[in-house]
Amino acid sequence: MTSNIETKAPQGHTIRIVRSTLTVMIAFALAKVISLAQTLIIAGAFGVGRDYDAFVAANHIPELIVILISGGALTHAFIPVFSGFLAKGDLESAWNLSSNLINVIFCLALLSSICVFLLAPWLVSNFVAPGFDAGTARITVEMMRILLLSSVIFAVSGIFSGILNSHQHFLLPALAPIVFDIGILFGVVFLLPRFGVHGIAIGAVIGAALHLAVQIPGLARYKMRWRLELGLRNPQLWRVIRLMLPRVAGLGVFSLNFLVMNNIASRLGVGSVSALNWGWRLMQIPQTLLGTAMGIVIFPTLAALSEMDDLAGKRGAMNGALRFILISSIPSAIGLIVLGRPLISLLERGAFDASASALVYSALTMFTLGLVAHSVLEVIARSFYADKDTLTPLFAALGGALINFVFAILLSDVRSLDANVLLNSIARAQPYLGYSGDIGNVSGLALANSLGVMFEVLVLLYILRRRWRGIQESLLAATLLKTLVASLVMAAAIVAVDMLWSTAGLGGGFRLTSARIALEGLVGLAVFLLVAALLRMRELAEFWGIIVRRSAITG
Repeated sequence: MTSNIETKAPQGHTIRIVRSTLTVMIAFALAKVISLAQTLIIAGAFGVGRDYDAFVAANHIPELIVILISGGALTHAFIPVFSGFLAKGDLESAWNLSSNLINVIFCLALLSSICVFLLAPWLVSNFVAPGFDAGTARITVEMMRILLLSSVIFAVSGIFSGILNSHQHFLLPALAPIVFDIGILFGVVFLLPRFGVHGIAIGAVIGAALHLAVQIPGLARYKMRWRLELGLRNPQLWRVIRLMLPRVAGLGVFSLNFLVMNNIASRLGVGSVSALNWGWRLMQIPQTLLGTAMGIVIFPTLAALSEMDDLAGKRGAMNGALRFILISSIPSAIGLIVLGRPLISLLERGAFDASASALVYSALTMFTLGLVAHSVLEVIARSFYADKDTLTPLFAALGGALINFVFAILLSDVRSLDANVLLNSIARAQPYLGYSGDIGNVSGLALANSLGVMFEVLVLLYILRRRWRGIQESLLAATLLKTLVASLVMAAAIVAVDMLWSTAGLGGGFRLTSARIALEGLVGLAVFLLVAALLRMRELAEFWGIIVRRSAITG
């Protein structure tokens, strides 16, 4: 990302990566704005009550089908192989592979969805949410069956995204989540009054269809060729499947962790599943904008550098990506913790009351402790996939899953642990946030997730450092330390402004709270940039220079 990085990658190539990342970030930001509109309506209608508990639970297995069959597992195995063909100019093999893969994945997704459709009542009552009452379980089954339609559509759409990303085309795949959220918003606005919570599920199916359709013009531009054949004798198809299987297992472990947390949360009382989901969704806003965006853009580059056996190039590209994530995710995490309570209070309307807000904030705080690790993992894991190694991330994920599982069980009843003293001390040290009472069981589940992903990232970083004979760790350490100092000073400034606001007795309400958050956010950003400048953080200056540069991109 900077000329000071010792890398063979040309500066023009670095500029293209940064600008592509910005394109994806902007698209994701628009999607999150639309998602926020959904959130406001859904929160007012359902709060953290029974109906939204049912929707969250119903979405787990359809989402699991997408993740395992056509999501991260497939693209991380497909892109390195497909990009290799493109790099060699072998378009015939590239299109044969993509065509065969689309047909096989579609058949697998369809077969899986039919099985889940038939087994939905048993899955809900025995596995997904055994703590639900009969009425909530019935609604969960109905919505799960609706959402399975989106799983089949995403099976194909996910491959479309991989094809376009391999061509260094990021715009349409980045727009796909936007139109998906527009579909859900349509369901929330127009179908919710007529179909109740089922309208959200119907909107998700409409959004999935839009997610697929918006990418078709890009495929036409690159003259994609499709044939109606499975190609089971194509060795490259089986190569992708072999690479995919460890990643499937790794994502299965990740999803199983959430199923376990959901299972436990369903036993903790009405609203626990919803609160856990709200906290996760809010934490994912910065994680998606920063970590996922950078991971999507850097992956094809890492795969191409790996194909050329350019170790120095890989080190430089990964190091630049990680430093970008550090300078953006650390202040985002600290800012989200400090401003999270008043931000969530903006949702307080209808069924979403102050008690729901406090419960969601407790989960958000603990999820946010893992924000930096989740964001870094997006790049670290892809560094292994670029080398066509999907086994090492699996073993690290298994270790993280074990930690997650153990602490989820222990911390879900955190009041019985000595750790409760520390956690509640942290909470009570923030009276200006409006937090009161003990940390909830739901927050214990969120903390377990953060601990698991931290372990996973540390293990992968250690292995990658040994394998790549260094990852320019001195640059990473300097960026980490400077960013942490600037972020802590930023937090102190936000707290000071908040105390002055409270002392002035300006009150609350939606408008005043929004003004308060905006003021504190702007002051915090200004202080962070000032301290960063005093600490001579070159990354920010160079990043800004790339954004405003008007010269044509070459490389």
